[in-house]
Amino acid sequence: MTTAPLAHTDVIVLDYLAALWAQSEDLSPEQRDSLMSTVADYIAARRVAAVDPLEDAAAIVRRLGPPEDLVAAMRRGALPPHVRLPALVLPPPPAPPVPPARSGPGGAEYAAVGMLTAGAFVLPAVAPVAGMLLATASPHWTPAQKVTGWALTAGTVAGGFVLTVLFTAMPFSSPFELVLIYMAMCFGSIAAGAVLLAGLRNKPA
Repeated sequence: MTTAPLAHTDVIVLDYLAALWAQSEDLSPEQRDSLMSTVADYIAARRVAAVDPLEDAAAIVRRLGPPEDLVAAMRRGALPPHVRLPALVLPPPPAPPVPPARSGPGGAEYAAVGMLTAGAFVLPAVAPVAGMLLATASPHWTPAQKVTGWALTAGTVAGGFVLTVLFTAMPFSSPFELVLIYMAMCFGSIAAGAVLLAGLRNKPA
């Protein structure tokens, strides 16, 4: 049965611990055990430290300092702070991200309201549907407000379509019928625009 040779880094650590053990012969058993365990923990912690980890054993023992200095400090009653407090202290947790401040309604929101109101007189059905598409993509209205807007807008389109079919089937037509269809095409979208505008004005800051 063969034994694998020690790695170079293991040899450095074992030599250092052996020298520390030899230098600390005059310490009490409790002091000696505390010194050896503290230094061994320091070496292990430095290799996997959360801050400035060191893989090089030679660099770790250089930071510890000569064994005789550690033993002298132990005789005085306390090890140096860098040995008692190795890099085991984790960095402070990152501050929770601050959510971006929600800005007030902008051009897209007021453009949607404009398409539902004034746009309805210029392009009935087309402008209101475009306005509701803008409103749907905006976070400044609640789902209930958007559903109400779509219901009123769809009612406008459906009402205009029904009246158009109805009056087209009649044997005669008059300007009054065209005005009635036009008003039907505008009324629902204007009501939808009013609902959304009220939602913007009543939105909490």
